[in-house]
Amino acid sequence: MKSNADFSIFLVDDDPFFLNLCEQYLHNLGFTAVRKYESSTGFLNDLLFQPGLIFLDYNLDSLNGIETLKKIKRFNPNFLVVFISGQEKIDIAVNALKYGAFDYLLKEEVTEDRLKVVLDKAIAIKTVLEKRNKKSLFMRLLPFLGLAAIILLVYKLFYK
Repeated sequence: MKSNADFSIFLVDDDPFFLNLCEQYLHNLGFTAVRKYESSTGFLNDLLFQPGLIFLDYNLDSLNGIETLKKIKRFNPNFLVVFISGQEKIDIAVNALKYGAFDYLLKEEVTEDRLKVVLDKAIAIKTVLEKRNKKSLFMRLLPFLGLAAIILLVYKLFYK
């Protein structure tokens, strides 16, 4: 697994003060590959950079957090998204989790320690997914590797 410095994180929030605060917490924890976004449009265009984790606010510019989450999951269902919102409404939290959010944090509860707990869980999940994907790729290639070995053996036996 990559080091903390290489683990990419997107922060999406319309509050510049909160963005800077979260960025500082993440830097204190050793995470330096952090991108900040104050709108959903620029952020959605950068999903091609494959962030390791996305912290997403509920109240954004043209889209709310649930609509943005749906777009993220359509782009890549394996992206880990943590909602960070000032919304204390239980239905928003339930919908966020229903549509694939990894976790839901209230802004007033965000501390360096709380972010560390969430990041540790996210990194553990990413590590398991990477191992599973490597094993899956190997299993798909195994029949071809067997065929390649047979061809190489035949070549060595008859053409050397």
